Amino acid sequence: MLTLSSNFTPMDFKDQIRQLGDRVIKLKDHVKTEEATKNAFIMPFIQSLGYDVFNPAEVVPEFTADFGIKQGEKVDYAILKDGQPTILIECKCHLGSLELHGSQLFRYFSTTPARFGLLTNGVEYRFFTDLVETNKMDEKPFFTFNITDIRDPQVDELKKFSKAYYDEEVITTSASELKYMNELRQMIAKEASDPSTDFVVYFARKIYPTKVTQKVVDLFTSLLKRSFSQYINDLITDRLKAALAKESQDQDNDNSPTPVEEAKEDGNDIVTTDEELEAYYIVKSILRNNFDINRLFLKDNKTYCAIILDNNNRKYLIRLHFNGTQKYFSIYDKDHREQRYNIESLNSIYNYDKYIIEAINSFEDAKG
Repeated sequence: MLTLSSNFTPMDFKDQIRQLGDRVIKLKDHVKTEEATKNAFIMPFIQSLGYDVFNPAEVVPEFTADFGIKQGEKVDYAILKDGQPTILIECKCHLGSLELHGSQLFRYFSTTPARFGLLTNGVEYRFFTDLVETNKMDEKPFFTFNITDIRDPQVDELKKFSKAYYDEEVITTSASELKYMNELRQMIAKEASDPSTDFVVYFARKIYPTKVTQKVVDLFTSLLKRSFSQYINDLITDRLKAALAKESQDQDNDNSPTPVEEAKEDGNDIVTTDEELEAYYIVKSILRNNFDINRLFLKDNKTYCAIILDNNNRKYLIRLHFNGTQKYFSIYDKDHREQRYNIESLNSIYNYDKYIIEAINSFEDAKG
């Protein structure tokens, strides 16, 4: 069970949330029921927020929330402050979707003084409040995250619900902004992947010199999708270059050889190409938030370039095959099973981040 130290700090909290995410990834194949989901995932989550799940003055399981003529209605957990419920938590098994279960929490919400409702299956967490109509839970959550893929800004928002930082007024103030930002992001994502006609026409009229016909709309739909993709890739590349420049500067200040330089010393007649170096740095960028990237080394050979762990030739993680017409890379697990992925560009490597992280986790001594 995850616990919080007495000197609770943001960094401590972030580490615990990421540790819980790793725990969910590791155990979810063994968790088959709602009760098991509560015990293995949700109770540790509540405790990571700083609440004592075994103290009924802080956390009440099976909290009674009678609704009209329905007596004895119970919500899975209620987090209390000064004896009053502040957050109601409705739990489902992680194997199921949350889409059909909001109405249950909706009923409970209006019968208690709680300002926030949380619907979760131990992997996805959806936070609700009453922004539209007082004491009536909104249909859409104002804050949503996946514990197995939580980002730093989401951790900062989640921290506001922890016992040490809980402030109802602060959360309510930011809830409205979060809700609209989430909806805007969903709209942007949809338009980027499948632009609507109105969206395409808006841009086409600003660029195309004559009347925008259906033929022009069809043309600009394709162009807009490609432009979005290229713009996003450029943003990623710029951030990657900035991070690599900082890393290079830090390494120069340390006056120590980089893992790449150490690997290149092994063969004087082998030249590590710029593409291989950039792919190596992309892999480091993917793993940066969840892994000690100083354990990654680049080992170049005549026919391929390998990314290995701990400078150990028996710990091949990835082999880069960039010398042929079709560029591809292979991912290996601890049993040396290979999965091959063809790529059109180096940025395509980002599309396989999940498999790269899984490969790292498959090495028992590489977890952490």
